[in-house]
Amino acid sequence: MAGGNTIVIVGIGARTPLGFSVEASAAAVRAGISAIQDHPYMIDRVGERMKVTLDSGIDAALNGPDRAVAIAVGPALDALAPLRMTDPSLPVALILSTGEPRPGQDGDFAARIDARLRAKLSAQVSLAGGGSNAGGHAGGMLAIHHGCRMLQEGKAQFCLVGGVDSYLEPETLEWLDEREQLHSDENTYGFCPGEGAGFCLMTKLQTARRLAIQPLLEVVCTSVAFEENKIKTRTVCLGEGLSTAFQLLFEQAPTDPVDRIICDMNGERYRGNEYGFAVLRNPGRFRDAADFETPADCWGDVGAASGPLFVSLVAQAEARGYRKGPLSLIWASSENGTRAAALLGGPRGSR
Repeated sequence: MAGGNTIVIVGIGARTPLGFSVEASAAAVRAGISAIQDHPYMIDRVGERMKVTLDSGIDAALNGPDRAVAIAVGPALDALAPLRMTDPSLPVALILSTGEPRPGQDGDFAARIDARLRAKLSAQVSLAGGGSNAGGHAGGMLAIHHGCRMLQEGKAQFCLVGGVDSYLEPETLEWLDEREQLHSDENTYGFCPGEGAGFCLMTKLQTARRLAIQPLLEVVCTSVAFEENKIKTRTVCLGEGLSTAFQLLFEQAPTDPVDRIICDMNGERYRGNEYGFAVLRNPGRFRDAADFETPADCWGDVGAASGPLFVSLVAQAEARGYRKGPLSLIWASSENGTRAAALLGGPRGSR
């Protein structure tokens, strides 16, 4: 994105089972620390305690939208901090994503979280517009994509985009167990359910400069595509959806190869297969396509929070001087078929 349409990220917030801040979570992932543990009481089909990641700061008895909001408030306020310190009267559009509809999380779950979160944030900033969706793994990435669109089209001056998710509802865990998606000694290709929230405050570069707010990252470009051959269906996935997402991204991008890759692979074989096909269809665009990072190994599967949390990892590497190179690719895949990706770069002058 060039000129007046350059979109930058000026605020970031994160809360994961590894830490209640961007700094703590990113440091733990970089160190390879894992938060995966046995669930206090949930037992899987083979009689073993389920392997999960838990937010230790939230009461284990708190469930539903209240749990999600409790996880989301802190990182949302952290992301809003630069604006709260500059001019909290400026309107902010909130775009929020949650997990897909599933047992333990009904169809209006996203709308209920959105309403409760807005009520809490409205005491700190002026919220105006936006919306919510139950987008699943790619949901937070979709929020970033739609936030860029709103800013480019002049429909907002600032966008707070984010995702919050928790798989820790007992009904949800039982459903995952029935579908043989839980990781265990018996099922090495399952995943470890987790919970977390990530938020990014986005605006145009010219707005950040006018208000003397320091950009943390530039959103070079974003893309969204759809996979017809979804996970857990009687079809063969050849990664066409993710391939298209990458192709759309690289059509807008610099010709420089991608230096860092962060994705939501979580141990399920399907996700690794689709990535392999997508790389083959996009030759020459990766410095090392095999050198990808999977934070779910550390903080568990955080669903819709994945994309914004990946942004926080890139931002910390940029801020602390350990980035692999100037261009980072983040991507995520939802079970509903949505594929979303983004290229991130350092602020102008650092690339």
